[in-house]
Amino acid sequence: MSETATAPLTGKALLQKVKELSNLPRRETAKRCGYFTITKHDQTRVNLTDFYDAVLAAKGVPLDPEGTKDGRGREPTYRVSVHKNGQIVIGATYTEAMGLKPGDEFEIKLGYKHIHLIQVDSDKKSLVDEEEADDETEDEDE
Repeated sequence: MSETATAPLTGKALLQKVKELSNLPRRETAKRCGYFTITKHDQTRVNLTDFYDAVLAAKGVPLDPEGTKDGRGREPTYRVSVHKNGQIVIGATYTEAMGLKPGDEFEIKLGYKHIHLIQVDSDKKSLVDEEEADDETEDEDE
């Protein structure tokens, strides 16, 4: 039985073929869906990782929603932990996403089980202070 290299199935066609071949082992299913390569010694190598990725993509499970990851560093998780020295580090990924620059200042407001970081504007006056000043001005006018 000779195998001819064809483009691997994707999307609905892949899901339909997987369903039809559900009685076969995973490697054989992947091979019949086109997820294999022929080595220079005429051996067939099944690409299970590509097959699984294609099945998940066909089912609508996003594996790489941003698609811009270059493989270096860690993915942002939007979770941090307190270090042994009591500090919390936010990280460059988040500050870059917010467009923050070295020297930008924040006011810290502590709440019950939460911390608010309020960016101080260029006049060295926080946005919260401006809102409070506006409220006081309105009270004086009345």
